[in-house]
Amino acid sequence: MNLDAKDRLIISMFSKDPDISQEEVGRALGISQPSVAVRIRKLKTMGALHTQTGINPIKMGLHMAKVDISTNDTNELLDMFQGCPYFMNGYIVSGRHNLCLFFLSENISTLESIINGHIRPNPNVREVDFNIIINSAKPVVTPVELTPTKSEQPPCGVLHECGECEAFETKRCMGCPVTGHYQGWFF
Repeated sequence: MNLDAKDRLIISMFSKDPDISQEEVGRALGISQPSVAVRIRKLKTMGALHTQTGINPIKMGLHMAKVDISTNDTNELLDMFQGCPYFMNGYIVSGRHNLCLFFLSENISTLESIINGHIRPNPNVREVDFNIIINSAKPVVTPVELTPTKSEQPPCGVLHECGECEAFETKRCMGCPVTGHYQGWFF
Protein backbone atom coordinates (compact mmCIF):
# COMPACT_ATOMS: atom_id res chain seq x y z
CA MET A 1 0.00 0.00 0.00
CA ASN A 2 1.59 3.24 -1.13
CA LEU A 3 0.55 6.19 1.02
CA ASP A 4 2.01 9.61 0.42
CA ALA A 5 2.23 12.45 2.96
CA LYS A 6 -1.19 13.84 1.95
CA ASP A 7 -2.82 10.41 2.35
CA ARG A 8 -1.28 10.06 5.81
CA LEU A 9 -2.55 13.50 6.82
CA ILE A 10 -6.07 12.69 5.56
CA ILE A 11 -6.11 9.47 7.60
CA SER A 12 -4.83 11.32 10.68
CA MET A 13 -7.39 14.09 10.32
CA PHE A 14 -10.28 11.63 9.96
CA SER A 15 -8.97 9.63 12.93
CA LYS A 16 -9.17 12.74 15.10
CA ASP A 17 -12.52 13.92 13.70
CA PRO A 18 -14.56 11.52 11.53
CA ASP A 19 -16.99 14.36 10.76
CA ILE A 20 -14.33 16.70 9.34
CA SER A 21 -15.37 18.33 6.07
CA GLN A 22 -13.56 17.77 2.81
CA GLU A 23 -13.18 21.55 2.51
CA GLU A 24 -11.34 21.67 5.84
CA VAL A 25 -9.06 18.81 4.78
CA GLY A 26 -8.44 20.56 1.46
CA ARG A 27 -7.40 23.78 3.22
CA ALA A 28 -4.99 21.87 5.48
CA LEU A 29 -3.46 20.07 2.49
CA GLY A 30 -3.54 23.00 0.08
CA ILE A 31 -5.64 21.10 -2.48
CA SER A 32 -9.21 21.44 -3.81
CA GLN A 33 -12.23 19.73 -2.32
CA PRO A 34 -12.70 17.54 -5.44
CA SER A 35 -9.07 16.38 -5.10
CA VAL A 36 -9.73 15.52 -1.45
CA ALA A 37 -12.84 13.54 -2.50
CA VAL A 38 -10.79 11.53 -5.02
CA ARG A 39 -8.14 10.77 -2.39
CA ILE A 40 -10.75 9.76 0.20
CA ARG A 41 -12.46 7.44 -2.29
CA LYS A 42 -9.08 5.87 -3.17
CA LEU A 43 -8.17 5.42 0.52
CA LYS A 44 -11.54 3.80 1.26
CA THR A 45 -11.24 1.47 -1.72
CA MET A 46 -7.75 0.43 -0.58
CA GLY A 47 -9.03 -0.21 2.96
CA ALA A 48 -6.75 2.49 4.38
CA LEU A 49 -9.64 4.68 5.55
CA HIS A 50 -12.76 3.33 7.15
CA THR A 51 -15.41 5.16 9.11
CA GLN A 52 -17.29 3.14 11.71
CA THR A 53 -20.50 4.19 13.39
CA GLY A 54 -21.44 2.74 16.72
CA ILE A 55 -21.51 3.40 20.42
CA ASN A 56 -18.89 4.05 23.06
CA PRO A 57 -19.78 1.30 25.57
CA ILE A 58 -17.94 2.95 28.47
CA LYS A 59 -19.78 6.27 27.99
CA MET A 60 -23.07 4.36 27.70
CA GLY A 61 -22.50 2.80 31.13
CA LEU A 62 -21.98 -0.69 29.73
CA HIS A 63 -19.41 -3.18 30.93
CA MET A 64 -16.88 -4.67 28.55
CA ALA A 65 -15.09 -7.98 28.96
CA LYS A 66 -11.88 -9.17 27.37
CA VAL A 67 -11.76 -12.95 27.26
CA ASP A 68 -8.50 -14.70 26.39
CA ILE A 69 -8.99 -18.34 25.44
CA SER A 70 -6.82 -21.34 24.64
CA THR A 71 -8.83 -23.51 22.28
CA ASN A 72 -8.36 -26.29 19.74
CA ASP A 73 -10.86 -24.63 17.40
CA THR A 74 -10.77 -20.82 17.19
CA ASN A 75 -13.26 -20.71 14.30
CA GLU A 76 -15.87 -22.71 16.24
CA LEU A 77 -15.97 -20.08 18.99
CA LEU A 78 -15.88 -17.16 16.58
CA ASP A 79 -18.77 -18.69 14.63
CA MET A 80 -20.72 -19.33 17.86
CA PHE A 81 -20.80 -15.65 18.73
CA GLN A 82 -21.24 -14.06 15.28
CA GLY A 83 -24.94 -13.39 15.83
CA CYS A 84 -24.73 -12.69 19.58
CA PRO A 85 -25.78 -9.12 20.41
CA TYR A 86 -23.33 -9.05 23.34
CA PHE A 87 -20.34 -9.91 21.09
CA MET A 88 -18.16 -6.94 20.06
CA ASN A 89 -15.27 -8.60 18.22
CA GLY A 90 -12.83 -11.48 18.24
CA TYR A 91 -9.22 -11.96 17.25
CA ILE A 92 -7.16 -15.05 16.54
CA VAL A 93 -3.84 -14.28 18.23
CA SER A 94 -0.45 -15.86 18.88
CA GLY A 95 0.74 -16.99 22.28
CA ARG A 96 -0.62 -19.25 24.99
CA HIS A 97 -4.12 -17.92 24.45
CA ASN A 98 -4.93 -18.18 20.75
CA LEU A 99 -8.27 -16.37 20.80
CA CYS A 100 -9.27 -12.99 22.26
CA LEU A 101 -12.98 -12.11 22.44
CA PHE A 102 -14.65 -8.87 23.52
CA PHE A 103 -18.20 -8.67 24.89
CA LEU A 104 -20.41 -5.91 26.29
CA SER A 105 -23.43 -5.94 28.58
CA GLU A 106 -25.32 -3.78 30.99
CA ASN A 107 -24.08 -5.90 33.90
CA ILE A 108 -21.05 -8.01 34.76
CA SER A 109 -23.07 -11.04 35.80
CA THR A 110 -24.44 -11.42 32.24
CA LEU A 111 -20.87 -11.41 30.94
CA GLU A 112 -19.98 -14.08 33.51
CA SER A 113 -23.00 -16.14 32.39
CA ILE A 114 -21.86 -15.98 28.78
CA ILE A 115 -18.38 -17.17 29.73
CA ASN A 116 -19.49 -19.80 32.24
CA GLY A 117 -22.43 -21.05 30.17
CA HIS A 118 -21.00 -21.03 26.65
CA ILE A 119 -17.20 -20.93 26.69
CA ARG A 120 -15.93 -22.82 29.75
CA PRO A 121 -18.06 -25.97 29.12
CA ASN A 122 -16.86 -26.22 25.50
CA PRO A 123 -14.73 -29.38 25.18
CA ASN A 124 -12.35 -27.60 22.77
CA VAL A 125 -11.56 -24.90 25.35
CA ARG A 126 -8.47 -25.58 27.47
CA GLU A 127 -8.15 -22.29 29.38
CA VAL A 128 -10.12 -19.06 29.86
CA ASP A 129 -8.92 -15.74 31.27
CA PHE A 130 -11.90 -13.43 31.86
CA ASN A 131 -11.27 -9.73 32.56
CA ILE A 132 -13.53 -6.70 32.89
CA ILE A 133 -12.23 -3.61 31.11
CA ILE A 134 -12.13 -0.70 33.55
CA ASN A 135 -11.22 2.15 31.17
CA SER A 136 -9.67 2.80 27.76
CA ALA A 137 -6.84 5.09 26.71
CA LYS A 138 -8.74 6.11 23.56
CA PRO A 139 -12.46 6.14 22.86
CA VAL A 140 -13.83 2.73 21.91
CA VAL A 141 -16.48 2.71 19.21
CA THR A 142 -18.23 -0.51 18.38
CA PRO A 143 -21.10 -1.14 15.99
CA VAL A 144 -24.09 -2.61 17.77
CA GLU A 145 -27.43 -3.95 16.54
CA LEU A 146 -29.92 -2.50 19.01
CA THR A 147 -32.88 -4.20 17.33
CA PRO A 148 -31.64 -7.74 16.72
CA THR A 149 -33.66 -9.98 14.43
CA LYS A 150 -35.89 -12.16 16.59
CA SER A 151 -35.51 -15.92 16.39
CA GLU A 152 -36.70 -18.98 18.27
CA GLN A 153 -33.11 -20.29 18.25
CA PRO A 154 -30.40 -18.33 20.06
CA PRO A 155 -27.50 -17.37 17.78
CA CYS A 156 -24.98 -19.06 20.11
CA GLY A 157 -26.64 -22.45 19.54
CA VAL A 158 -27.32 -23.16 23.21
CA LEU A 159 -29.90 -25.93 23.52
CA HIS A 160 -31.93 -24.55 26.43
CA GLU A 161 -34.15 -21.49 26.61
CA CYS A 162 -33.10 -18.54 28.74
CA GLY A 163 -36.34 -18.87 30.72
CA GLU A 164 -35.18 -22.33 31.87
CA CYS A 165 -31.77 -21.07 33.03
CA GLU A 166 -31.11 -20.44 36.73
CA ALA A 167 -28.92 -17.41 35.95
CA PHE A 168 -31.82 -15.84 34.03
CA GLU A 169 -34.39 -16.72 36.69
CA THR A 170 -32.24 -15.16 39.44
CA LYS A 171 -31.48 -12.11 37.24
CA ARG A 172 -27.74 -12.86 37.13
CA CYS A 173 -28.11 -12.89 33.34
CA MET A 174 -30.15 -10.48 31.25
CA GLY A 175 -30.98 -13.23 28.76
CA CYS A 176 -30.91 -13.16 24.98
CA PRO A 177 -32.43 -10.20 23.09
CA VAL A 178 -32.68 -12.38 19.96
CA THR A 179 -35.03 -14.95 21.53
CA GLY A 180 -37.11 -12.37 23.40
CA HIS A 181 -36.06 -13.80 26.77
CA TYR A 182 -34.46 -10.54 27.79
CA GLN A 183 -34.80 -8.49 30.94
CA GLY A 184 -32.23 -5.73 30.41
CA TRP A 185 -32.50 -2.08 29.36
CA PHE A 186 -30.01 -1.80 26.49
CA PHE A 187 -31.35 -3.90 23.57
